[in-house]
Amino acid sequence: MKSSIMQGALILSTGSAVPDSSISNQKISQILETSDEWIVTRTGIKERRVLTGMNKSVIDLAILAAIRALKKVSMDPLDIDLIILATSSPNDLFGSASQLQAQIGAYNAVAFDLTAACSGFVLGIVTASQFVQNGSYDNILVVGADALSKWSDWSDRSTCILFGDGAGAVIIQACSKKDNGVLAFQLNTDGKYCKQLSIAYQEEVHPHPVLNLFQGSFKYIEMNGKEVYKFAVSKVPLSILQCLNSLNIQTQDIDWLLLHQANERILNAVADRLSINSNKIISNLSKYGNTSAASIPLALDEALQENKIKKNDIIVISGFGAGLTWGTVIIQWKC
Repeated sequence: MKSSIMQGALILSTGSAVPDSSISNQKISQILETSDEWIVTRTGIKERRVLTGMNKSVIDLAILAAIRALKKVSMDPLDIDLIILATSSPNDLFGSASQLQAQIGAYNAVAFDLTAACSGFVLGIVTASQFVQNGSYDNILVVGADALSKWSDWSDRSTCILFGDGAGAVIIQACSKKDNGVLAFQLNTDGKYCKQLSIAYQEEVHPHPVLNLFQGSFKYIEMNGKEVYKFAVSKVPLSILQCLNSLNIQTQDIDWLLLHQANERILNAVADRLSINSNKIISNLSKYGNTSAASIPLALDEALQENKIKKNDIIVISGFGAGLTWGTVIIQWKC
């Protein structure tokens, strides 16, 4: 991040939402050859929340999270200038952010989707902070929301045990330069490994008989777990160190490590490689599983509700996942 900014940006408020229905490891063991012990040992996940019933979508969760963030600071939705919805599971392939804009009454806001899977919320924070720091907008709502239970193959033990549904929201607001809370970022992509984690589009074998068009549909989540693990534990620590070095901050100086909630082994491995004490890891993975773009803001909101995070705390946030993409943003909590 360049130091020449017109104004600062800070996270003013947070909100989150999860479905009421949960699926425990014991319940999964009724339909698959697995057990609570097997899942917890390999992932750290004990249960996950899922959307059930007809016509329930990621937007229902995004609306709740956004409204909760707005209510915490008594902000009129009409004061929101921009809405960024980070999701890989929209209810409309043309984009779902406009639905969120309308449902919360933020009629003055531009709204668009951002698709970067489990890195989506970090990219959303970085994108929003750029709009604020260059003076374009003053109030931006960033929502990370996903409902990957709808895209999971519930007969595939390697993937369905991991994912849950949820949403998290933050309001990023303009402030003075001295109060700037978005300190630095580092973003990366390596498309050579895009097939290691994907929801791929598959064409039908036979074309339309007259038009010669090949149509098709999207498949379920497919993942090479070993490769994704190796990628995360090698690339994420380097990203964090590069970000910290740009600020001349040492790892022992950070207060909290907030990683994408993918797998407990990944969280611990990254912390170990950086020599960060495990008591600085923010995690709610055991309750919700991997909620993709929602995992970081959901964990952040819960940590704030539990009064863990104090004013001026340094928070290292890193997301990683499909693409393969990964990124880090360093936050100083100002509220």
